[in-house]
This record gives sequence, C-alpha cells and structure tokens, in this order.
Amino acid sequence: MLQIDLWKRILIILTCVAGLWVALPNAFYGPVEQHNDAARAIEQGGATPELDAQLALWPEWMPSGLVNLGLDLRGGAHLLAEVQVQDVYKSRMEATWPEVRDALRDLTPVRRQEAPDGQLQVRLQDPSVMPEALQIVRDLSRPVQTLTGAGASDIEVSGNDGLITITLSEAEKQATDERTMQQSLEIIRRRIDEVGTREPTIQRQGADRILIQVPGIGSASELKDIIGTTAQLTFNPVISRGTDANASPGIGNSLLPSLDNEGEYYTVETAPVVTGEELVDAQPSFDQNGSPAVSFRFDTTGARKFGNYTAENIGSPFAIVLDNEVISAPVIQSHIPGGSGIITGNFTVEESTNLAVLLRAGALPAGLTFVEERTIGPELGQDSIDAGKLATAVAFAAVLLFMGVTYGLFGLFANLALIINVGLIFGLLSLIGATLTLPGIAGIVLTVGMAVDANVLIFERIREELKTAKGPARAISLGYERALSAILDANITTFIIATILFALGSGPVRGFAVTLGLGIVTSVFTAYFVTRLMVVMWFERRRPKTIEV
Repeated sequence: MLQIDLWKRILIILTCVAGLWVALPNAFYGPVEQHNDAARAIEQGGATPELDAQLALWPEWMPSGLVNLGLDLRGGAHLLAEVQVQDVYKSRMEATWPEVRDALRDLTPVRRQEAPDGQLQVRLQDPSVMPEALQIVRDLSRPVQTLTGAGASDIEVSGNDGLITITLSEAEKQATDERTMQQSLEIIRRRIDEVGTREPTIQRQGADRILIQVPGIGSASELKDIIGTTAQLTFNPVISRGTDANASPGIGNSLLPSLDNEGEYYTVETAPVVTGEELVDAQPSFDQNGSPAVSFRFDTTGARKFGNYTAENIGSPFAIVLDNEVISAPVIQSHIPGGSGIITGNFTVEESTNLAVLLRAGALPAGLTFVEERTIGPELGQDSIDAGKLATAVAFAAVLLFMGVTYGLFGLFANLALIINVGLIFGLLSLIGATLTLPGIAGIVLTVGMAVDANVLIFERIREELKTAKGPARAISLGYERALSAILDANITTFIIATILFALGSGPVRGFAVTLGLGIVTSVFTAYFVTRLMVVMWFERRRPKTIEV
C-alpha cells in the first residue's frame, strides 16, 4: 500500500534537514572562512580586536565546516619535485667510514681513498691482512629491513691489492629508495602543515618524484622556500679555518663556506658527530645578547654522542652546518651533558622562526630538483569558479524545466528533491573536509543527471502501472517498488567505477570520484525516499480519483 511509517518519515526529514544544515556555511563562504581563520589564529596566538571582529562574522552555534577549494578554483602553486635518492647512498658511505676505520684500527692502519659517489674505498697499510680485514668489515653489515630483501645484507664488500671497496647492496638500495621517498613525503607534508595552508595535495608520482599542490599560496617560489631547503643540520669537527676557496680539504673532509663571514671557509670532517635526524625539538629564541637564535634539543642517542664529544674536545671549535654552510663554529668551553644548545647567527626573527620550523619538521633525507613549477593566480581560479557555477546553473535549469514540462506536479516533486540532493552533496563534502576541484564540479553536474534518471524510471513505471487500471495509489506504490531494482543496478555499477577511480586515480581524478560517489548515494536517497515521501504526503492530503504523470 501507499504508506510510510511515521518513524521513517521523521528519519527522512531529519536526514534532509541535517544535510542542508551542514551545507549552509558554503552559501556564505567568505565570512565563514574568515571566521575559521580567526578562530585558528586565536587558538595559536591569542585574541586581538581584529581577530575578534572576524570571529563575529559567523555565529559560533552554527556549523562552520566548508568545502575546501582545490588549486584550480582557489589558485596557488604547483610543483613537481624529483628526489635525488643517490644523495642518500653517498651519505651512508660517509657515515660508514668512521665505523670501518675504528673496526680496523687494531688490525692495521688504514687510509680513505678517493672513490665514486656511493662507494667507500679504504687502503690497508699492510695488504697481508686483507682476509681478516674483509671479514671484519663484512661483520659490520646488517640485514636489510624489508620483506623483499629478507636474508640479504645491507653492504657488499670486495678487496684486491690492499684496497677494500664497500657499496650498498641492490636490496638495500631498493629499501633505501623506498624509505627516502616515504620520509620525503612525510617531511614535506609536515613543513607545509606547519605553515597552515589548506588541503595541500602531496603525493608520490613514479619512482622518485613528488607532486605538490598547495591552494591559496602566493607563488611557486614561495612554496619552494618552504619545502625546497633540505635543512640538513649536522655538527662536524673543525680541522682548520681559512680564506682560500680553492684549498684542498683532503680525503674524508669538506671545505664549507661560512654563512656569517663572507670569504671565510672551514675545513671540517665530512662524517658528522650528530645530525639533525636526532633532533627532537627546535624553537625560535634569543641569545644572551637579545639576538634571534634557535634553541634545540637532541634525543637520547644524540644527547649521549653530543655530550661525549664535548667532554673529549674542550677548547676545540665545533661547526654547526646547515645545508653545507657553516652557520656557527663555537669553541667548546665545557662538557654539555644535557643534549641541548642554541644556534646563533645573523638571523632575523623571521629567519630564526623559519629555521626552527624546518628543523622541527625534520631534514629531507635527499635533495630535491624541481622539474616543473606553476603558479595559478586567484583570478584564474575565480574564472574557473564562475565557469563551474554557470555550467551547473545551465544544467540545473535545463533539467528542472524538462522535468516540470514532462511530468507536471510529479516533476516539481523531483525538482525539489534534486535541489535537496545537491545540498546533501555539499553537506557530505563539508563533513568529510573534501576538496572541490573543477572535475569535482563535473561530478556534481553528472550526479544531477543521474538523479533525474532515477526519477524518470520511477515516473515512467507509474505511467505503465496506471494503464492496468489498478488505481492511483496502487500504481504509485508499484511504480516505486518495481523501479528500485533498475535504479540500484545502474547506480551500484557507477559507484563501483567511482571506487576504482578513487583507488587508482590521483589529484583531479580523485576529486571527480569523490563527488560522483557521494552524489550516487544522495541521488538514490532523494529519488526514491524523498520524492516518495512528497508524493505520499500529497496523495494523503488530496486523495485524487485519478492522477496524470
């Protein structure tokens, strides 16, 4: 029979009201966005009169979730970065040298030799002990920490004529590449999140590339300033200081320029005592003279190494190196057991804050090469929004007109459900914090057509049932029941496609898949339940003898 239980009616109405309530802030995008920004700023830095005024633009008791606008709608920066994974091989060999030197010290004196990047070559003073030396070095190897590399060692050791050559194994290179990409992704994400930008897209492309899209940022160069610096902080022993930029540092050493004093160069040991990877915190601060500085703190391992070195080298200079520049080289005055200290230099307050952000987010394990960069201005983004609004409005108007002319009163019911449908889509997008892009708008437009398609199936089925003279109530009831299987078949297959697009796609494709998938759910709900409730309530009120669809 043509009836709906009271609890079902209440549930349908509450669902529609809740969805439209959550979607409401998107109709007042500008004020709500300012309100949200002010609330975030007050939480981080305290209230000011200006922030309080912005906060008052939207009532606190109302929902404030918004659909985030993607890069093509808001404007922003697009970068495609290539991670130099070979840098990690070189760093690993640099870190291995002190370990090899100390292990062979009791057997025979050794000297490091010039070698290609990614290799470590060691010359034995006594070639006759080569077998024992090879075994000692091989004992330094560790198992590869991956399933695919199970049973393999991380280094390969060979020797001939008193020369030992050490390289990373292929299994370790693969594991290192994967680890480097994952670390780079996470660190880039942290750095961008520290700045507070909305809904950035940061994802891996291919074997060694990372796609970075940040809506709302001024330019690609600004984005590069945030993520382009590797911020590799190391603490290295100082061998000498001079002004000759062409001086030979010697094997195992590096000649690095001074950041503060132009024309001054430091010769430091390449292998660091402590690295930025062992930092657990970095904060902007001020030194004893009131100048901007950065305070830091090491983890337990770093604190122990830092304390041991300072205890054994009192009176010696100690270089603080950031991205191959010596930013400070203080003389160790006393033992520093706590694992904390302060970095001083000719910093501005902004520079010390940015450096703290970079160090706190972590050092990129390898350098980045930007192979593609684009800046999308807000004017172009606004043009995209206007074009999307126009396309949606034209499609919406055409569909509403068609349904009204073709199905009369029932078409008006479908049109009202269609408007609710679009509101529910925006409500769900706001609820999950999704990002809307131009392909996402295309998904909404497609959803409008699919929602109408479901109503057409129902109304045409009602027309067929009316021909059997079973009465209007029976015809409406059978029309909805018998059209349901066709509606579900069509929408389930489309939903499966949307799921596949989301799982395998990236960027704009995912945006399209999200709006399409959510639109399918809301379309089935509004086409079958909402329009049915409207028809039932109308029928109960009017009790017509005959109906025309």
